[in-house]
Amino acid sequence: MKSVLSLALLGTLAVSPVALAQQTDTAGKRFAVVGGIAQSEPTGDATTATGARAEIDGDVAPTLGASWYINDNVAVEAWGAADKFGHRVKVGNAKAGSVEAQPYAVSGQYHFGTSQSTVRPFVGLGYYEMNFDDETAQAGGPLAGQRIGVETPKGPMATVGADLNINDRWFARGDVRYLHGSGDLKLNGVPAGEVEANPVVVGIGIGARF
Repeated sequence: MKSVLSLALLGTLAVSPVALAQQTDTAGKRFAVVGGIAQSEPTGDATTATGARAEIDGDVAPTLGASWYINDNVAVEAWGAADKFGHRVKVGNAKAGSVEAQPYAVSGQYHFGTSQSTVRPFVGLGYYEMNFDDETAQAGGPLAGQRIGVETPKGPMATVGADLNINDRWFARGDVRYLHGSGDLKLNGVPAGEVEANPVVVGIGIGARF
């Protein structure tokens, strides 16, 4: 799936020369919405109180974002997954269970260039929370028979990306987000460790300005 997203990103950036040759000027447009798809790939894991470590697999989900531009360079963005990322959990080589995660965040962004630039790189810093639910232990796995719960991780989110203006309304976007934070792991309602997924979320999308 990573390779699919990479190819899709290259395809998004490979807009026809005719489209790129159009004069774009986004001055005065203060609101933007973006719909896309993203791969969430955890860089951390879950650790139990006994020291056992569990790996968390990545997944793909649709995303939505809405931004208000204070001026041509500074924006405030609300972003989140429109559906849940489904993650498999493994202990060693054995499947231990699965969990669904849905992040949402608010951040400030700085967009480089001017309202007439075709390519607008941007950086952002904000705050996120990630809801975990549908935690399920694998029958016959290391956690079989256990009732699993994960507290909501929350913390800082950093973003880098770029917009490719097709015209004064439509644009393509590619971005990478890093979400840092941890949540308590509970087994049968008792604290039993920590989940520190710290995912990198790579996304592509199409947006419109108003």
